[in-house]
Amino acid sequence: MNLSQRLRAKTLERYQLPPEQCDDAQLFHALMAVTQQLAAARPAPAGARKLYYFSAEFLMGKLLSNNLLALGLFEEARELLAGMGRSLSALEEQEREPSLGNGGLGRLAACFLDSIAALGLNGDGVGLNYHYGLFRQKFQDLKQHEEPDPWLEAESWLIPTGRSFSVPFGGFTLQAVLYDIAIPGAHTGTAGRLHLFDVERPAPAPAHGIAFDKGDIPHCLTSFLYPDDSDQAGQLLRVYQQYFLVSAGAQLILAQLEERGFSPETLSQHVAVQINDTHPSMVIPELIRLLLERGLSMEAAIEQVSHTCAYTNHTILAEALEKWPLSFIETVAPQLLPILRELDRRARARSDDPRTAILYGEGRVHMADLDIHFGYSVNGVAALHTEILKHTELKPFYDLYPEKFHNKTNGVTFRRWLEVCNPALSDFLTARIGPGWKTDPAALEELLALEGDDAALEELLAIKRANKERLCRALRARQGVELDVESIFDIQVKRLHEYKRQQMNALYVIYKYLEIKGGRLPARPITVLFGAKAAPAYEMAKHIIHLILSLQALIDADPQVRPWLRVVMVENYNVSWAEQLIPACDLSEQISLASKEASGTGKMKFMANGAVTLGTLDGANVEIAQLVGPENIYTFGASSQEVIRLYQEGSYRSLEHYHRPGVEYLVDFLVSPELLSVGDPAALAALWRDMKHKDYFMALLDVEDYISVKERALAGYEDRPAWARKMLFNIAKSGYFSSDRTIAEYNRDIWRLH
Repeated sequence: MNLSQRLRAKTLERYQLPPEQCDDAQLFHALMAVTQQLAAARPAPAGARKLYYFSAEFLMGKLLSNNLLALGLFEEARELLAGMGRSLSALEEQEREPSLGNGGLGRLAACFLDSIAALGLNGDGVGLNYHYGLFRQKFQDLKQHEEPDPWLEAESWLIPTGRSFSVPFGGFTLQAVLYDIAIPGAHTGTAGRLHLFDVERPAPAPAHGIAFDKGDIPHCLTSFLYPDDSDQAGQLLRVYQQYFLVSAGAQLILAQLEERGFSPETLSQHVAVQINDTHPSMVIPELIRLLLERGLSMEAAIEQVSHTCAYTNHTILAEALEKWPLSFIETVAPQLLPILRELDRRARARSDDPRTAILYGEGRVHMADLDIHFGYSVNGVAALHTEILKHTELKPFYDLYPEKFHNKTNGVTFRRWLEVCNPALSDFLTARIGPGWKTDPAALEELLALEGDDAALEELLAIKRANKERLCRALRARQGVELDVESIFDIQVKRLHEYKRQQMNALYVIYKYLEIKGGRLPARPITVLFGAKAAPAYEMAKHIIHLILSLQALIDADPQVRPWLRVVMVENYNVSWAEQLIPACDLSEQISLASKEASGTGKMKFMANGAVTLGTLDGANVEIAQLVGPENIYTFGASSQEVIRLYQEGSYRSLEHYHRPGVEYLVDFLVSPELLSVGDPAALAALWRDMKHKDYFMALLDVEDYISVKERALAGYEDRPAWARKMLFNIAKSGYFSSDRTIAEYNRDIWRLH
């Protein structure tokens, strides 16, 4: 049966109606069911060696369009719905976005699953089935408020498997119930799986906000992603979550190994485990424990696991390099203690450098050290990041194990981040250079032949304008915001963290506000768009959100400034918002402090959709700059070497930078009568004091250069043909950042699945 016949059969079966007479909700659920059945019916890829990709989060986004595309039914579905006077995008308004991730780490994991499936590799994801996500963000009184983000309905993409595993905690046992989400591979005829573990009787959503009983492990373990860890109960809950994930996942690995006809003694020949950041690190001692239970010696178990597990480092930030108290492990999984002590003994025998120990003197388990010693591969996620790991942050380990270190520059799937989210640009590319780019994004380089084609450049600008109009409609509908489509759309969307420096962008807004108040008008109106969530316990990040919302309110109420400058923060930024913001972006803000952003996959999506980058030479910005050349990117700021030196010497003094004439008046505006008239004095004063006296991520170091280069970028936008060529060049060079390329490199150098 074709898609039309399948859909008709499904609506008649469910609703006793033909598709034409169904409402959007009925039509969506019927099409979802058909798509899910087709995806689940696909066989797993072949291969004697299988990958298990462990991650605390998988930020999947809505799945209908992506799955239709992977099944080869996307165009057929669009045409079928158009014939009924419907649209796929309207139907997707009925779909709830899975609340299984938050930021770049989770979105990368989702892209990787897509590419693993698209390349026909035998690999699955392993995660937790969070019920209420990180949180749903609401803005009230110009501040972030958190609410649960429920996504699970009676019908969802989850497939019950009927399998469960007993997870032994200190003093009690929980059943880990396994659900799957099918991940169909584009062009392969096969499908992988995202394995998600859940408790048997999950707790209902909290009645008010996101506060819940963190001690109710049997019911609340899978309630929220990254529960607030500002107290011991929250920290313990995170360890419970991590052990639940790795124990259930490790048991699944060994069960499937035996079902495939292989013995535990051959684990490393038939299984590869990728540890995505340090959250799943306990999979190493847990696999060793399970192999010991199956009769292997300690020596043999460690040998097998050390040739099975590989580790991806995503950050040099100390807060993300987890170091859990040994007492927490004793509470949660006491059975791991003797194994951890043995691993630490072996690590100390390999090196007398105390920086490479697994168990620290203060009684903490250093998860990254565990991964490096007893995994066979360590990789960074951008060229600069990997060099920093090798020569600075992880140098003692690089000296010990140089053969383990790899660079694997991150990538994104062009299926979702171009074909699905920007169909007009996708159609333009196919019409101009053929469909080859869809299977080999490197073919986008063929666009460079159009650099002198005025008609092609005009069409590119028209597509960008149409995407801006689409975003304007969405903002009007969801937030009641009216924007000028002729303004330049300057966009910074990502997790709210001081190192990403949304506060520096806010200082630019203050600069431009004061310029306009002084009668110095820009050549064109500017719209500065933000999207970000701050972790609930991260007070300074929440103060930055308050600053942005206060600036938005101040400018909206000012008839002198409003026609020339707008600030908009989208509420509850997620994948669905990203799919509208990214195609509409003119200037992509990638302004993290050099050396602090490991990679940054958002910048790759913006680049592929024709935005021009404004950024520091940090993370993948370095590789973007090398690919597009200095004339097609705007860079500024201190180098990573300079920043690392300032940290090592402890010589950065924010107050010295604050007292520069071009800086002080911007920072002081945070506590000006104008801003205090709309904002919370306590929150604004706390941020003002921090920027003056701490500014740990050095916004004041770079702010003047940032303003200067941003002004140059805005001026460059006025030469529309030249800007269109910059857009064309960025799209043409973006193919390198395909996650298909990244995954092919992982497989070639680390997993070796074929």
